[in-house]
Parts: sequence; C-alpha cells; structure tokens
Amino acid sequence: MFSKFTSILQHAVEALAPSLPLQEDFVYHWKAITHYYIETSDDKAPVTDTNIPSHLEQMLDILTQEEEERESGETGPCMEYLLHHKILETLFTLGKADCPPGMKQQVLTFYTKLLGRIHQPLLPHINVHRPVQKLIRLCGEVLAAPTENEEIQFLCIVCAKLKQDPYLVNFFLENKARRPEAQSPGGPVGARGGLASPDTGQPHGDQPPAPGEEPQAGAAAAAAGGSPANSRSSNNNHSSNNYNLVTSLLNLTRSPDGRVVVKACEGLMLLVSLPEPAAAKCLTENTELVDLLTDRLSGFYKALPTSMDPLDIETVESVNWGLDVYNLKDDAAIFAGKRGLISFLSWLDYCDQLIKEAQKSAATVMARAVRERFFIPVMEPQLMQTSEVGILTSTALLNRIIRQVTSEALLQEMVYFLLGEEREAETPTGVTRYPLRHRLIEHCDHLSDEISIMTLRLFEQLIQKPSQHILFSLLLRSLEERNYLENKPAEEPLENGLAHDAVDLEEDPLFGDDPSADGRLSGSDWLSPSPSQSPDHGKTDGKTEVHKIVNSFLCLVPDEAKSSYHVEGTGYDTYLRDAHRQFRDYCGVCQRWDWRGTPKPIEKCDLDRPFFEGHFLKVLFDRMGRVLDQPYEVNLQVTSVLSKLCLLPHPHMHEYLLDPYINLAPGCRSLFSVIVRVVGDLMLRIQRIPDFTPKLLLVRKRLLGLEPEGVNVDHMTLLEGVIVLEEFCKELAAIAFVKFHATATSSP
Repeated sequence: MFSKFTSILQHAVEALAPSLPLQEDFVYHWKAITHYYIETSDDKAPVTDTNIPSHLEQMLDILTQEEEERESGETGPCMEYLLHHKILETLFTLGKADCPPGMKQQVLTFYTKLLGRIHQPLLPHINVHRPVQKLIRLCGEVLAAPTENEEIQFLCIVCAKLKQDPYLVNFFLENKARRPEAQSPGGPVGARGGLASPDTGQPHGDQPPAPGEEPQAGAAAAAAGGSPANSRSSNNNHSSNNYNLVTSLLNLTRSPDGRVVVKACEGLMLLVSLPEPAAAKCLTENTELVDLLTDRLSGFYKALPTSMDPLDIETVESVNWGLDVYNLKDDAAIFAGKRGLISFLSWLDYCDQLIKEAQKSAATVMARAVRERFFIPVMEPQLMQTSEVGILTSTALLNRIIRQVTSEALLQEMVYFLLGEEREAETPTGVTRYPLRHRLIEHCDHLSDEISIMTLRLFEQLIQKPSQHILFSLLLRSLEERNYLENKPAEEPLENGLAHDAVDLEEDPLFGDDPSADGRLSGSDWLSPSPSQSPDHGKTDGKTEVHKIVNSFLCLVPDEAKSSYHVEGTGYDTYLRDAHRQFRDYCGVCQRWDWRGTPKPIEKCDLDRPFFEGHFLKVLFDRMGRVLDQPYEVNLQVTSVLSKLCLLPHPHMHEYLLDPYINLAPGCRSLFSVIVRVVGDLMLRIQRIPDFTPKLLLVRKRLLGLEPEGVNVDHMTLLEGVIVLEEFCKELAAIAFVKFHATATSSP
C-alpha cells in the first residue's frame, strides 16, 4: 500500500514540475530504477507493485520522442546514454534473476518495444545485439512459462528486424565454444551487484570484438560445419547449438498455447527465408529444425486410423497451417480421424510453405529430409502393403499430399520418391527396377476397381504438377527417339501428308462418308478472337491436315453406336471450349521447359531401337482396350488421364497420341490403334444385342439424370462403355483441333 501511495505522489510531483530536457529526464528514470535495487529491502514484492514498469515505459517514450525530433539515422544523447552505459546488459541481468518477481516479463517487453518503436538500426551495436542474444537464450527454457507471450513477441520482433536487414543474422551465429552465461551466485544480491559491472555472459578475460568483426567470426564458425545431426540434444543445452534464435523458437513450438506455437512457426518462417548462406547452413546442420519438421510429420501420419474413407480424405476442407481450428466434438461427429487428418495436413502445409520460403540450399536440405525421414520410412511401407483397405487409405492420403504440395524443392523430392530418378529409356524387363513406381502403376490395373480408380486419380493429379521429371519418367523417355515410327527411306513421296501406301482411314468403311451433324467442324464462337483458319489449311512440314485428324476421331465410332446427337448439350463444341482452356493452362505449366515446337528430326532418331511405350502407357492402353468390359467409373478415370496426356504440348506426345496417320513400326500400338481395335470388337458385338440403339439412348439419359432408374438393362457395362468411347473420341478430336489451332496462330 505504501509503495502505491509513493507512486501516486511521484506522478503528482512529476506533473507539477517543469519538464526536463530529454536526456536529464531519461537519466532520472534510469536512476530511479537502479536506486530501487540499492534501497529496497523487500525483493519478494512483485514488480507490478513498484515504479519500475512506469519508469521503463517513460524511458521508451523519451527514446521514441528523441528519434522523432532528430534527422533520420541520427543517434540522440538518450540513445547514446543507453548504449554507452550498457543499460540493456543490466536489464538482462535483472530479467534473468527475475528480481523483483515479474522483472523478466518487464525486460522482455522493454526489449520488444525498443526494437519495434525505434527505426534506426540498433542491432549492429554490440551493446544491443550482445544482450539481445543472451535474452534470446532465456526464451523457451521452461515449457508453459508465465512469460511465454512476452518471449514469443520478443523473438518475433528480432526475426522481423533480421528480415529487414538479413546480414545482421551473422551477429546471431555464435561460436559454439562459448559458454552460457555464468550463474550469478548471489541471486537478487548478485543482481544488485551487477549494476556496477553488468553480466556480459563471457568468460573472464574475453574482450568483446568490435561490431564490424563479429559477423565475420560468426559466419566463419557456421561455415566451419558445427555439430553433426546425431549430436543434437533434445534438451535446451545452448552450448551445443550456435543459432540460439532458432533453438528458442523450436522450444516454443512445443507450447500448449496454440497462439504461441503459430507465432513461433511464423518466426521460423522468417529465419529460413534469410539469404545468408552461413545462416542457412547453421539452421539445417546445427539446430533441430529438420528433426521437428520430419518427426512431427511422421507422428501425425502414424496417428491416423489405418482405415479411412477415401472420400473423407479427398473432401476434407482445405487447410492452412496458421488457421487450424479445433472442434473435437464436431470433427468426431463427421468422421473418425478427421481431427488427426487436419492436424497432419496442416503440418504438411507448414512444411511445404517453409520449404517454399526457405533459402535455396536450406530448402533442398529440408525437402530431402522429408523424403528420407518421412516418405521412405513411413509412407512407402503403407503404399507397398497387400491389404486392400490399407492400399486404398494410403493411396488416398498420397493423392491428397500430391495435391497440396506446391514448393519446388519438396515436389521434386516427392517425385523422386514416387518415380525414381532414372533418365534412360524404359525396357519391358526394367519396369521393376524401382519397386514403388512399378507397384503404383500396377495398381492402375488392380483387381479392386476402387484401388484402380484412386491410383489413376493419383497419376492424373501428378501429371498436372509443374515438374518436367514426372512427364519424362512416365512418358517422354520412351518416346524420345520416335522409334514408334516405321523405319522407311525419307525420300518416299508424300500425298496429302501421307506416304503413298499408307491406309487412308477416311476411305475405310469403318468411318462412313458423312459425319453426324454434331461431328462437323463448326465456326464456334470461342475461336472468334483468333484468326480464322481454313479447314484445308495444312502444316507446311508435311503433317496430316488437322481436319482429317479431327474427322478420323469423330467418325471412329459407327453411327449405330452413337447416342449423343439425341441429347442436347452433348456436342463437340463443349469439348472445344474445355480443351482450349485446359491446353492454355498446360502451356502455362510447361512454358519453362525446353520443349521444342517440332519433333526430333528423323535422321537424328534411333529408329532401329526396339520400341516400348513404357509401363505407364502400357497399363493405360491395356485398360483402354477393355473399355467395353469395365465399370463406368473406371472408364471415366482412364479416359480422363489419357486426355490429360493428349493435352501436353510436346510434339512427340502429340504425334504418338493424336495423329491417326503416322506409320507405326511393326508390333507398335498407339492410342488410335487401340481405339480402332475396340471399335472393331464393338461392331461384332452390336449384331448380337437386340434393340441396341434404343437401349443405348436409355442408358445415356439415365447417366445424365434425364430418365429415372427403372428396370435393369442387360449389357449395361457394354452400353456405358460405348457412351464413354463416343465422348472420348469427341474429346480427342477437340484436343487435336485446339492444339493445331494454337500452333498455326503462333507460327510466323
């Protein structure tokens, strides 16, 4: 009570007294604090019962006012006094001793406000960065400490200052040989004694280096290597780490307070993005950051239920690591494991964003660690198991991970994990060389339709990621030499873009003479902004005219097997619009890659090498060949993946998948030749099914929701397969036209 009365009286006197010059006022408040330690005999009273908080706030106000009144960058007498008299060193000593109780909280707040309010660079001063470094070591020492909020605010303001001037981080890369601060033997008495000779935290005789010298020494220490990963300690032994700012933030990520954890993660995000190579090396080699990322990722994954509905995994709301809202009751009511799934996906999002923001060398190390410590030991056994339920759950989780990863470094490591790093062309005997890749591709043709569909979705997601290695591994290395072409002399005459002995499929009775009304090329509105092209306009390099290719696909399914022209809104134009948009998106993804607009010259290709389409295309072609005998959902997914491949703006992919007129080498097949065989089989089977066309139309209307479900129709799988086949051919025709149009309009 007496102290409160004294405080009120002092404020009244200050209000009545004439204002002092800023420096005198500043010195007055500082001496008032030091006198407390000299005069008081009750060091058990909390600091909030003293005038110390008020004096500290007044000192901050004076420093702020002084800076505002002076020219930018000019240091005033009050700041000079603070630096020269090592006030921050003294405050650190008082805060460390927490004398009076709560003083640590006050010191943390003072440091935070000082660094936040003052615009001139303070950290380069040795009498600032030295005590700041020592105060950093005190943060995160005690889990759930009463000062956690102040600790995290202080650490984050230091991180923000380093983000503004990244070179300053070298002040915080300490020499590992330094000892922690010597323990003050006298508690509060020792703290009072520290006013005369502030605790510097250095061994006796250690003279502080000049401000210009310390960064080089710190950087050299970090570049020298530091402790190996296996020497990391889980306790807060500061002498084993030389990047204490990271160590303290890592400790605070273990806080039970979610807000503190998020702020600590934000601080780490700022630090990993600093461009200083020494800091990046120190961060990945001498701290536990990599352990935190991978251990927590593995822990969250292992805590998930072994069986989860793939639909739940696929449709759970998108997550953001900083906005993970807990509602255990609601989550459990929706589906078991939702809370664990969101926790895993949130931490994955944090890892992904951290790697995306990180300095390049640090990003590479962290991404590789995720592969080596999470993907390989934790996920791979789940993907390689034989339990169908386990395969389905792990594949659905992998699909969600692929969808979520956006950082270039993590995407690359994930792709290498899934597909391997091989660059040479595939051979039929070499497909098992990388077991996980082989197993995943085999799962596209699994006995379980659910597993097949989920794995096909996984690859559909994968081929849309911005990674050239995905497409090279799955497709392009098999097509590189164009040895799917028949090796014939180059001087053979061409007639309408065809070799004279090539079969003109338009003359084949399979196609008919008159395409259906919805099959003809129409002047669609979506093409109006671009120059119109004559349907007879052919490429000057001898490629087949586009109208022949388009009509080849549109006429491939016989008229008696077509049903779309009986239903509005199912015409070819719809596919043109979709293909235009999707092709534009693909070109945006692929524009950074070295893909020439023309195929590799024939004379430079090794056409004598035996052709193998590659394991992935082999499985897709096999499934496409069974389109009349597979469930509707499987067919939709197979054709969806194939259409994505056809959209790729690579000349070899275009030639192999979308040109019906290429001369295939003996024993080779293309997408068109696979469909031709399916159509041949269909024409034989149509003859054995009475009322085929009415049944086909009924099934189409049911699929579109235009007819209610009624009596089962026999040959349902076949009829649904025919509908998928017709739509797929229209889609391929649209893709071929859009790709040709884009090439023609971009040509000189």
